[in-house]
Amino acid sequence: MDIRINEVKGVLKKYGQEHLLNHYETLDEEHQKELLDQIEKIDFDLVKRLYEDTKKESKYGQDKITPIEYLDKYKLYDDYKHYENIGKKAIKEGKLAAVTMAGGQGTRLGHNGPKGTYDIGLESHKSLFELLCDGLKEEGKKYDVTIPWFIMTSRENNKATIEFFEKHKYFGYQKDRNIFFFIQGELPMIDTEGKILIGEDGLIKQAADGHGGIYESLVKSGMTAKMKQMGIEWVFIGGVDNCLVKMVDPVLMGIAIDKGVTVACKSVVKANPQEKVGVFCKRNGKPNVIEYSEITEEMAEARDAEGELLYGESHILCNLFSVSAIERMGAEPLPYHVAYKKASYMDRDGKLIVPDSPNAYKFEAFLFDAFGEVDEMAVLRVKREEEFAPVKNADTVGVDCPKTARQLYKKFHNLD
Repeated sequence: MDIRINEVKGVLKKYGQEHLLNHYETLDEEHQKELLDQIEKIDFDLVKRLYEDTKKESKYGQDKITPIEYLDKYKLYDDYKHYENIGKKAIKEGKLAAVTMAGGQGTRLGHNGPKGTYDIGLESHKSLFELLCDGLKEEGKKYDVTIPWFIMTSRENNKATIEFFEKHKYFGYQKDRNIFFFIQGELPMIDTEGKILIGEDGLIKQAADGHGGIYESLVKSGMTAKMKQMGIEWVFIGGVDNCLVKMVDPVLMGIAIDKGVTVACKSVVKANPQEKVGVFCKRNGKPNVIEYSEITEEMAEARDAEGELLYGESHILCNLFSVSAIERMGAEPLPYHVAYKKASYMDRDGKLIVPDSPNAYKFEAFLFDAFGEVDEMAVLRVKREEEFAPVKNADTVGVDCPKTARQLYKKFHNLD
């Protein structure tokens, strides 16, 4: 252990992070080992680079943003059946899997536990996980297959998520046969001086690396290798909080296969030009998503000859990828975006500091930043009321909350 400690101390001194061992002696043996494990896994060069990037201005202003072409699912006419038949064939052959990103907690909903375990208030009292599973099983029956389900948890909620599934007998799935769990990556949080924060447990304070970490997590956890062993070629990736998500869509698959693209995404038209959503676009000629904070008012209001918004296709986190594309995108980390957040931490004297204003940097990768890795992708416009009922906010907010999701779900399934 002494040799290990000395090696860790040498690394910390090199990067000016010696304070990470300030409270080492106060920890029990198990937590001492965990702290050393954490430190040894940190890419200190990356942390240093990320801190330096917080001082730089965004380069987005220099990018050339142009509209992206899309298909409207309900205006495909004769092509609809063509695409659908191609997709149906691939699904029947077992080439599709679903991935659900479920690393978050239900804190904003007043729920103590993983967000996927939240009950949105239906008479059935089904959780978000069960509602998603119902959809997968229903589609599987249509094609006489079981759609393999991969669930991305976080270090924070992995244990509770698996226990929840065990309690409910995996909703009819079989662990390690057609349902698999893997953990999202994390990055240390740092203060305004570039120092890594220590949490009140004496361990390094880390935060999930954003939904853009999905590619690297799938590759590093061995999930993409498992998919290939199972004969899976296509993966739908979506969030756990959309109770109307359609993870099995033969039309979307058929379009991707027919057009020879490795990425196909769903969109819904913006409710209004000022809706605070990211929208599909081309950035310097490559597929991308522009955040609402980046788009100018002139761009937001711009319309084409038919009166459609030029930048009106909202990214709803419903994306289909080939397994090969995921492996390519997961080979290297995506660029990270910085968020300035409030974060409690332990100071040098072992005192817990709970700030009342932002004091720390959190780094996240965005899933859509990988879209620039491909020359072309397909965007399919679908109906909001049929496929997008997110549960992001408490009912008091009134938008994208349990009440609105419940209403959309009941209307779609004729439960009223």
